[in-house]
This record gives sequence, structure tokens and C-alpha cells, in this order.
Amino acid sequence: MTSTDERGEGRGYPSCATVDLAAIRHNLGVLRAAAPGALQLATVKANAYGHGLIPVARAALAAGANWLGVAQLAEAFALRDGLDRAGIDRADAPILAWITPSSCDFSAAMKADIDLSVSWRSGLADICAAARTVGRPARVHVKIDTGMSRAGATLADLPALASELREAADRGLVDIVGAWSHLSRADDPSEAGNASTANHVRVFEEGLAILRDAGVRPRIRHLAATSGVLWHPETHYDMVRVGIGMYGLSPDPAVATAANLGLIPALALRAPLTLVKVIEEGTPASYGGTWVAPTRRWIGLIPLGYGDGILRAASNRARILVRTASGTLSAPIVGRVCMDQFVVDLGSAPGNAGWPASRSGVAPASVGDIATLFGNGDDGEPLADEWASAADTINYEIVTRLGAHIPREYRDRSRQRNGREERA
Repeated sequence: MTSTDERGEGRGYPSCATVDLAAIRHNLGVLRAAAPGALQLATVKANAYGHGLIPVARAALAAGANWLGVAQLAEAFALRDGLDRAGIDRADAPILAWITPSSCDFSAAMKADIDLSVSWRSGLADICAAARTVGRPARVHVKIDTGMSRAGATLADLPALASELREAADRGLVDIVGAWSHLSRADDPSEAGNASTANHVRVFEEGLAILRDAGVRPRIRHLAATSGVLWHPETHYDMVRVGIGMYGLSPDPAVATAANLGLIPALALRAPLTLVKVIEEGTPASYGGTWVAPTRRWIGLIPLGYGDGILRAASNRARILVRTASGTLSAPIVGRVCMDQFVVDLGSAPGNAGWPASRSGVAPASVGDIATLFGNGDDGEPLADEWASAADTINYEIVTRLGAHIPREYRDRSRQRNGREERA
């Protein structure tokens, strides 16, 4: 097990996020079994969904992932640098970056062997200019807008882009590796959701036909992310992009929970109690007095808040699990989540107003006891799904919002030496 990075960031920080690399490998295996005929791209954008870019990328490659994907080109540079430092051959770790505005350093991207997404002619012109400078073709994936209305060429715009792609390929400026798109409602099993996915597939096929007519024949077609992998086999094509599922979370727990899917949440967030004390009946907690003690109560303080990525919307709604000397204690958040801490209700305290805490019975928890905000569900730990429900959001946001300054510890339960965990 290891924590903090080479610069020592995170030292002195009381909280910690633990990432189970064995769980990530397990989840990739589950998703590979769901799309056995397709290459697998592990999506590690947004600091690997909050789990840590380089350790997760290395675990994914070790698990057999064929590609790595990120959104921002800056992430791709950091990823390539980390993999180079780890001695991983670039041929064994192809990287695709898909947010590539004209301000990007395409020459540097080509030198770093990063594949680029192309959605429009102006972007292609910038990439071709960089290819002339570098003296070799840029590897590109042409994106088709199949109904998301984000990046990607519409069917109306695609013929002109396809023509210029073919010309650029003929001139040795681009290597057209892939054609791809996104599905907007693959996690929606309703009749309308399934109709939407079918329409995406139809438009994708029309786009591929336009490319073929222009003499553009990408080697890898990819459309499905985790939802498509799990629920729409017709979207698998040559490669699938696995994102939320590789981290052990369901793309929609209302359709199927992670447990239903055989996935194991890989991230656990823990912090020590920094204060345990008694407050009197009628005493408010935190800003705004949105919670008032209904009786004499034991309360605890957790040193995390919205500055760390804990959603303020979870105030008075989410819960934590505290591991004490005598067992575990489920404790609700009371009052508003602050920037760097929040209060939890540890239970009733006997006695009368004015009694000292020493006469209020045995405290249900102690300073230093470890609280789990969310984990894999063992022993009643809350799941990221619970926090998402409490904050009226999705589990993606719960894990990706987690501050990069919070130290990560990496565990690999499958690798043991002399009965002890090996450092990941």
C-alpha cells in the first residue's frame, strides 16, 4: 500500500481515499466478458474518475485493456509521461484524447504518440499543419454526431470532412485509425431510451457509409461506453470504451446495481473523527441552523467538506459509518456541509442540561475513530450510490469531484508477499 505522490503531497492531511486496484482489474474482466469480441478502451479521464490517473491506467493495462482514453489533451500528456516513466512501451499503451480545440499543441501530441479526435474541418486543418511540422502523419479518430449534439460532424457536414480526410490521408498527413461517437441514452431501458439508442446506431451506420463512399476506412469503430457494453450488444463494434463500470459503479443503479452486475466499487473515502462532544437539546448544528438537536446528543466532527468535493447538497441527508472499539455506528450528517468539515449525529446522551460529558454515559465513538463516507458496502458502509441519491445527482459526480489534494492509497489484494500487502 502506498500513499501520496513523489512530491509528498497530502502529508498531514487527515483524510484518505483508498483505491482497490484488484477491484478495478476484476471490473474490467466483468466488462470484457460482456463484450468479448471487442477491443477494450479504459477511460481514465478526470484523474481516472477521481481514483488516480497513473496507478489506475497501469492497473487497466495489466488487466488487458487495449487502449486508454482521456478527454483533455493535458491529461493525455500527463498520462503518457507517467507511462513512459514506468517503462511501458508506447505500442502497448495507445492513448486517445477527444477534446482537442485549435489551441492545443498538436505537434507535441503527435510526438507523444497520442491519437486525436477530429470533428470538423478546421480542426483537421490544424492537425495537418502540425503533421507537416513534425514530418509524420497524425493518428486521428473521426467523430460522428449521432444525436448527442456535442462534438462530432453531423451527417450534413460529414461528406466535406470525409473528403478532406481522404485528401489528407493521401498526402500522408493523417492516419485514420478510428470512427466513433457517443450514445446519449444507453442507460435508459424505456421504450424511448431504446429507440434513441437504435437511432444513434442508425446514424452511426449512415456516417460510416459516408466515410466509405469517400474512401475513408477507419480500422476501429467504437460507439459503446459502459451502458452500451452492458445493455446494448449491437453497439459493441470493434472497440468499447469502459468508464464508470471499471470503477465498480453502475451507470444507472435504478436499472441494475453494481452488485447485480458483479462489479466491486474500487474507491473508499475515510476520515478520522476530530471531535466528539455532547450538545444540549435545541442546539443547532453548523451554518444556518438547518438541524437542531431533538434531545441531548453526542455529535462528531469529520474533517472533509465541499472544498474537498463533498457535496453540500448531501447536508442532512447522507450518512457515514464509524468503526469504533465496540463495533460500527451508522451516523447521519446533521446541519450543512461546510467547506472543510461537517457534523454527524452519534446518538442520544443521557443526563440533563449542564451535565458534563463525563456524566453523560460512555461516548459511542472516540476522537480518532475512522469514519467511512463511502466504500464497497462491506459491513454496512455507504455506497457512492447512496451519496448520489442524497445529493440528487449521479455516482459519477460523487467520485470525480473528490479533491486531488486528498491523498490516495493504492491496495492490491491479489498481490501478497509474506502475508502482507505489496506496495502498488
